[in-house]
Amino acid sequence: MRIRLQSKITKNIGKTSILQQTAFWARVKRKHGIESKAFDITVKASDVYTASNCRNDIQDDLLVFFPRIDHDSKIGYVPYGPTIVPSPENQGLFLEELSESLRPHLPPECMMLRYDLLWESLWAKDAFYYTDNGDWMGPPAKPNQEIRLNFDTQKWNLKKPNTNVLPADTIFIDLKKDEDRLLQEMKSKTRYNVRLAYRKGVRVRTADINDLDIWYKLYQETCTRNHIYLDRIEYFHAVLTTTAADARSPAEVELLIAEMNRIPLAAMFLVFSHHKATYLYGASSSTCRNYMATYALQWEAIKRAKKRGCTEYDMFGVSPLPDSSHPLYGLYRFKKGFGGKLYHRMGCWDYPFNPGEYQRFLTAEMNSSGYHSSYDSTGECNNAIKNSMDHTIQ
Repeated sequence: MRIRLQSKITKNIGKTSILQQTAFWARVKRKHGIESKAFDITVKASDVYTASNCRNDIQDDLLVFFPRIDHDSKIGYVPYGPTIVPSPENQGLFLEELSESLRPHLPPECMMLRYDLLWESLWAKDAFYYTDNGDWMGPPAKPNQEIRLNFDTQKWNLKKPNTNVLPADTIFIDLKKDEDRLLQEMKSKTRYNVRLAYRKGVRVRTADINDLDIWYKLYQETCTRNHIYLDRIEYFHAVLTTTAADARSPAEVELLIAEMNRIPLAAMFLVFSHHKATYLYGASSSTCRNYMATYALQWEAIKRAKKRGCTEYDMFGVSPLPDSSHPLYGLYRFKKGFGGKLYHRMGCWDYPFNPGEYQRFLTAEMNSSGYHSSYDSTGECNNAIKNSMDHTIQ
């Protein structure tokens, strides 16, 4: 397999529904001190797809970020990329070849690549990994995952870390269906709560930068209530004020606030990228929860996404199965009520260049107290559920 790379400016990243691979997201992260590089990828279709006899080339864009781990080291982080999805038996070989092809283009202090893969888990379609109730039990142990993905590679260098940065499990709602059908496919309790919120007088409005303090107060309540990391208001200011209308892959952000008698009860960041809408961040008040404002907020977001011509709504982050002991189970229970299809991604995979530094990095991650590892606005390694995750626990 041979992959050809060509550097490009981020402004020229092609249109994509993957928010984290857009020029817009590159600009958001640049405001936080995290630089990025964009590439054109070219590879033969027959090298990627086992059943293909096509000799034509296929092309893709790739956006790589470089968060700083310490004063001497960076990592190359690829959020929800690459978007080319090889045949299962070619995935490891593709990642190996891509990593080695990228290596000369990376900063000298970059000691590894971390791919946060959006590819569907290799074990998500295997009946052996499902319970009798149809619930996915998750992938096998790390060594078994590594054996399968590294099969046929030359270096056997793809490593499964202990954590994911972006959500590996999510729920997609098909917005090609009409509103009546979407309501019908909700769980009855969710549908009831949506209607109850409207009967109680909850209304949803589009906010602007002048309402950011309202968002942040609700967000602080949510973080305190659920014992999760409190990001700075500057992070959300950057997300809300960044524009990329001059780029080939723009995205637009709406801040929605659900109120009752002008009292803010819940809020969310809704992002539109190409044909997809994403529920990126959410927060809710610790009081008046019986008004079901979060239900009205989600339904309004879904309706707005449909009006914008989106065909898919990404709920962005749930537990992989209905396990009450899982930290994201509350999100699963709330979001699953809106219907949609549960989707399991491959999650994070590492390709280290420096084994010694990589082991030290893994040790630091293992000693962190958070459920997920992420990177804060300064690019330093952080040990909490952060800006890459949905902050709302219902």
